Amino acid sequence: MRNLVSCLLLFALPSSLAAQASYPPTLRAAPYLNPAAEYVTAGQDEPGYRRWLAAAGWRPTYVRAFHNYLTVNGVAGVAPTWQLLRTASQWQRCAAEPFEVPPTSEWANIVATLNYIGTHIVPAMGPVEPVSVYRNPMLNACAGGAAASTHREMGAIDMVPLRPISRRQLMQGLCAIHVTNADMTNAGLGFYKGVRFHIDARKHREWGTQGIYGGTGCVAVLAESGIVIRRPRPAVAAISSPAVVTNSTTVAAAPTSAPAVTLEPVEPAPIPVSSEIAPVSLEVKDATVPPPPDPLAAQ
Repeated sequence: MRNLVSCLLLFALPSSLAAQASYPPTLRAAPYLNPAAEYVTAGQDEPGYRRWLAAAGWRPTYVRAFHNYLTVNGVAGVAPTWQLLRTASQWQRCAAEPFEVPPTSEWANIVATLNYIGTHIVPAMGPVEPVSVYRNPMLNACAGGAAASTHREMGAIDMVPLRPISRRQLMQGLCAIHVTNADMTNAGLGFYKGVRFHIDARKHREWGTQGIYGGTGCVAVLAESGIVIRRPRPAVAAISSPAVVTNSTTVAAAPTSAPAVTLEPVEPAPIPVSSEIAPVSLEVKDATVPPPPDPLAAQ
């Protein structure tokens, strides 16, 4: 009966109201806002890249070779290859190219940096977009880069996160990663205007970090936010115990770790006062521990 009444009321409504009651309102998709847009100058966007690529017949071959190099080394896909060819944001003022394929001698320097970003940054902070990577010496000087900048060697990437995030949240997240892996990586971390930040794999260091109460450095930033980071201890290779030589008999030393054993209490035997204990000479062999591998030795 109720269904019949509902149908009669629906037919009694004006056609416009009936249409609104019968069908849900149309939902319009919100326009996509790229957080990296304000950090990418005109000409360094995707249309600008396509124009640059088509301006010289040799460029597609070199770009393809660079992409294949990243693929072979397992770091292709951390960021789109064409974005890794962006030069300095000041390329127009310096009359330089918006994109550039670095010399092949510099390609190895980007592998460790991309590996760090793909292993630590992206899983915690989400996808990122590189806005400045390689800068040849002339462009680096014109753009105001440091004389020893890792951008000159294609070892550094300036980037921005693609997820909406405040500068404070970005600094907290990246500082937590930086401090946690301090003993195991050579990552450099720097902060610039807004949410633009720098990562390289030359040496463990930081700059541009400042807390809301004036503290500087990642440790201060985290402390002001009430974040406590416990650094994991680096793995130490197991060292075999040296053998102990007593007179002419060689006895292997006890292992460093042994299974738990339950012992029954035993009444100790009395030791005669007049008993003599033969002197024992100990000779311990030196244990040599190989140094840890250098992550940048291959570069």
